Amino acid sequence: MSELSVIYTTNTAIYLIEKGLKMISQKSDWHPADIIAALRKRGTTLAAISRQAGLSSSTLANALSRPWPKGEWIIANFLNLHPSEIWPSRYYDFNTGELLERNIRRPTNKNNE
Repeated sequence: MSELSVIYTTNTAIYLIEKGLKMISQKSDWHPADIIAALRKRGTTLAAISRQAGLSSSTLANALSRPWPKGEWIIANFLNLHPSEIWPSRYYDFNTGELLERNIRRPTNKNNE
């Protein structure tokens, strides 16, 4: 069996070296049911958080199945987490292990163009 040594770790990846080759052990995104369960443990629902944010009750569900930074931040903030802890595949470059900058798009004010 070859010897592995840990180079460095992040919240989502452990970088290992084996005979000069870099290998990355990746964490996977939370399952949507786990996100919903975490919200339920805090005494709320995805629909309730969506309404509190001024959105339709079903809108935040979009963040469970596809990238949407605004929705991801709303959910993560409620759980007192960074979105990268829930969706590492959306926030980390697994080639470098670096946190990607994901900005929330702000609507433009058409009156001030």
